[in-house]
Amino acid sequence: MSKIPYTGKSQQAQQGRQQVTENVPVDPLAPAENLAPENPLLEDPDALAARLAETEDFVRGNRNLLLGILAVVVLAVVGAFGFYTWRNQQDSKAQATMFRAVNNWEADSLTKAIKGDGKAPGLVTVANEYGNTKAGNLANFYAGVASLKKGDYKAALDYLEDFSSDDYLVQSRAYALMGDAQLELNKPKEAADLYAKAADHNANEYFSPGYLLKEATAREVAKDEEGALKAYERIINDYPTSQEVAEARQYKAKLEK
Repeated sequence: MSKIPYTGKSQQAQQGRQQVTENVPVDPLAPAENLAPENPLLEDPDALAARLAETEDFVRGNRNLLLGILAVVVLAVVGAFGFYTWRNQQDSKAQATMFRAVNNWEADSLTKAIKGDGKAPGLVTVANEYGNTKAGNLANFYAGVASLKKGDYKAALDYLEDFSSDDYLVQSRAYALMGDAQLELNKPKEAADLYAKAADHNANEYFSPGYLLKEATAREVAKDEEGALKAYERIINDYPTSQEVAEARQYKAKLEK
């Protein structure tokens, strides 16, 4: 480091002062000619007026187009609000309509729950007429479970395929029930794939081991011993504290003999 004190008399300092002197006017009230204004339109009233005139001409020349765009936006907003209100009203109607059907479902009066009891429509009617509502969507789940209990596996599969839920546990349950229906229809491979889907959908230590055990069983039925072993190993390795571990080890040992 140089020991020469800074005096401001070096060549670099003199050049810096010269540059500042050239940019800053002598008269502090005079405009800085060499400095670009931050906003040219505000500095130049004529330029601002010209820009406003251009904008006004554009609006006049495209008046119909702009009005059309505005009308489309307004209609879209009004339509979305109207649809939201209508859908909420439909959902309320669907809930009131399926109330008696759900009571029949809980009482194991499955035929009345599905088709109606003469006093109120059944779950199928609710699902068909209010399918775009939450209640109508849920009616598909109830109808699927009821059909599965009645032994109507094809119908159960159809209803459950039309059901979807943001609740991960309920959706996983629906996949597993679809697997049950496929297994009853003698389609073990399709059933195993659905059980695997149920296990992987928001995988957790409470339900996934049970779904994996079902998957392994279905793969054994399908003569897919390698796939069954992988399912058993997943239970043992990923969920070592689950209740299904003992069964998984037992069945795995039998396959490996």
